[in-house]
Amino acid sequence: MNTTMNLVLQGPQADPATLARLAQLASPQRTTDLGAHALRCEGVAFDADLKARVDAAAFEAGVDATFIAAGRSLADVRLVAMDMDSTLITIECIDEIADMQGLKPQVSEITEAAMRGELDFSESLRRRVALLAGLDAGALQRVYDERLRISPGGEAMLKAVQAAGIKTLLVSGGFTFFTERLGARLGLDYTHANVLEIADGKLTGRVVGGIVDAEEKKRTVERVCAELGISPSQAVVMGDGANDLSMMGIAGLSVAFRAKPVVRTQADVALNFSGLDGLLTILA
Repeated sequence: MNTTMNLVLQGPQADPATLARLAQLASPQRTTDLGAHALRCEGVAFDADLKARVDAAAFEAGVDATFIAAGRSLADVRLVAMDMDSTLITIECIDEIADMQGLKPQVSEITEAAMRGELDFSESLRRRVALLAGLDAGALQRVYDERLRISPGGEAMLKAVQAAGIKTLLVSGGFTFFTERLGARLGLDYTHANVLEIADGKLTGRVVGGIVDAEEKKRTVERVCAELGISPSQAVVMGDGANDLSMMGIAGLSVAFRAKPVVRTQADVALNFSGLDGLLTILA
């Protein structure tokens, strides 16, 4: 059965001819330019076959294609919740910390398997943190100063949602050392992550307290929504790895950012080429 939807096409390198060609596949009733590199196709008769055709052609052209109900806008959103590593920021902090120990390949291998959903996240985190035992705690500041970068479009997206009065949550299977600093730097309302144990200025190779795994991420989104007196359906949740799927699954809009295939296929929105501010275009 067909449902009428809008289709938003966008990509940092997308030219008008490419966008027009992709739009033709959807046979829209009308189109609206959304800046130099984006187009909204309105009144599209949506079905799974059309989505598959448009998704494949758009991906090949380096364009993000998002089918979304007509009329949805930023005004519908009360909370934007984000994963940290490889979502709000470009790095996996634990991999970069491991690099200070000369152990990046071993740790990265475990990280990748966990993000693809091949390893239990909690077990994978314990294994990775254990490899860091004995590292000088100053390595954390070096990673923050020298390697941590905000993902493209991240600051623009946050400024826009904050200006709209939307609350923000950074929830991470990473570490409070980084989430707390990012929270202060970016004016985030809530942060939640794992606590690395430090003794005598060195990492012990252990995490203090419970691990922020997929279920804890989901519980955190639910907890913040309850505190704000809103439904999770009023939240946008952004992530990239398998441990983000539980919290993405309860959101009104789930956004996979430069994500693993297992996450892309389950999210409402996949931003493979656009920055995080692609969310603003979709909800324009």
